[in-house]
Amino acid sequence: MSHAIRRTGELVLDETTVTVLRAALTATADEVVEAVIAEVPPYANALSGRMGGTIRRAVRTALGHYLDLASGNATGGDAGDAAYELGRGEVRDGRSMDALLSAYRVGARVAWRCLAAGAVPAGLPAAGVAKFAELTFAYIDELSAASAAGHADELAARGRAHERNLEHLARDLLAGASPDVLLAAVQRAGWQPPVSLTAVLLPAAQARPAYRELDPSTLVLDDLPDATGVLLVPDADRPHLLRQLTDRAAVVGPARPWTRASASYARAVRARSLSSEIRDTEDHLPELVLSADADAFADLRARALAPLRTLPVATARRLEETLREWLLHQGRRDEVAAALFVHPQTVRYRMAQLRELFPDLASPHRVLELTLAVGLRGS
Repeated sequence: MSHAIRRTGELVLDETTVTVLRAALTATADEVVEAVIAEVPPYANALSGRMGGTIRRAVRTALGHYLDLASGNATGGDAGDAAYELGRGEVRDGRSMDALLSAYRVGARVAWRCLAAGAVPAGLPAAGVAKFAELTFAYIDELSAASAAGHADELAARGRAHERNLEHLARDLLAGASPDVLLAAVQRAGWQPPVSLTAVLLPAAQARPAYRELDPSTLVLDDLPDATGVLLVPDADRPHLLRQLTDRAAVVGPARPWTRASASYARAVRARSLSSEIRDTEDHLPELVLSADADAFADLRARALAPLRTLPVATARRLEETLREWLLHQGRRDEVAAALFVHPQTVRYRMAQLRELFPDLASPHRVLELTLAVGLRGS
């Protein structure tokens, strides 16, 4: 990318004036650097030692290019490119653009004082001095603009790289990568691992808006299959998190140690597959447990409820409902009747039928098996 500096325009300094100003370049550069150190705090230590020498040479080079421009002998492109790279370097050194612009303002003032001190005794006429001042400050404005562009481009590039590294970390977490892989991803992303992560599953279009309301260390992906988004929320206050997501179609998994975030994500995915009404997976643990192995659950139901299969379908369904409520209410007949909206005598009659079908109904093993088999309503 080229950042050429424009020619100075109408004014062209004569050779005598340029020679005088070139002779003072080193002293001018030193004064500029000393003023920046004194007046711009972020540079108090940055311009000492080897770095100070580098900056002094850069200032001399920039002023030399300006004198080339002012004498009509150069385009000044190198100076603009150098200023652009200076802006990028300031990001790498951790300094803001405000600090760099302050340095330019101080440098412009000191440079002009030194240049004017050399140009006037060299015979530059009064009308030329005003034009020289205008062009000097315009040149430094162009340098600062090139530096600002470099600073902004470096920030944007670093922001994109940081965002990519965070996304890669989130994908590694969801995939259940090994601790070594996760620690390497954490270092690349510059992310501070929490104690726990809670996975939140929601439509992709809602992921970024929800993310903006949560802890800034939350990891977010909004490009998963089926237009799904996921948030990995660090050390979440669960009741508060659920309240924050009240108006969103979110499924909130359990909190898990951060290296096991994939377990929280897997539970949220499975909960969503069970029902679109589930929001908090921890309110639906029985359903999640009983649906964990669908084939095993189907086999258990087939074996445990085999005696009912000898009855008409409607009768079998009524007796299964009665058995379920009887087991859940621990045989309290009035409560069973209330749950089924029937008379207690009806419950007594149905239970008599069930005891004939299941002679070992009082056996703890049979109670466990039947409780699991009828544990999900409508199975």
